[in-house]
Amino acid sequence: MSQFSFVFDASLLVRDGQGRYLPATADQILEIARQVIDQKIQRGALLTSPVLVKDYLRTKLAGFEHEVFAALFLDSQHRLIEYVEMFRGTIDAAAVYPREVVKTALRLNAAAVVFAHNHPSGNPEPSQADKLLTQRLKDVLALVEVRTLDHIVVGGESTVSFAERGWL
Repeated sequence: MSQFSFVFDASLLVRDGQGRYLPATADQILEIARQVIDQKIQRGALLTSPVLVKDYLRTKLAGFEHEVFAALFLDSQHRLIEYVEMFRGTIDAAAVYPREVVKTALRLNAAAVVFAHNHPSGNPEPSQADKLLTQRLKDVLALVEVRTLDHIVVGGESTVSFAERGWL
């Protein structure tokens, strides 16, 4: 977790199982941040702002030491149906299975999807494999009338949006 540095003070404490208050670890802080963002952006939240989506995904995917491939499944009005962490990988790759993505989209009755994954290296620049996978997922989902709105790569505090770069 070298891309993050935290300064702990007395206000950042967690209670252990024995009732003692101890300084929070970086992992505990990230887990609480994920819980807070889940409370802030719940099912039915309108996700039409690219800034909001990027902030949400940065919070959800920050700090993992392995790749996580996730999807935001949306209804026809771009309201959140569900955030799903679909696949976990190693420090520099995650196997993604289009069949499983389609099954989840159909089960949730999604009309649109935003893909996201993290680069634990901190560099959000998409690889050629990321670009090919995104196109394959977009093509497969189009067959069942689910639109791919974006694929956002999170690297540390930075993000790259396929839509903003004109790749979708």
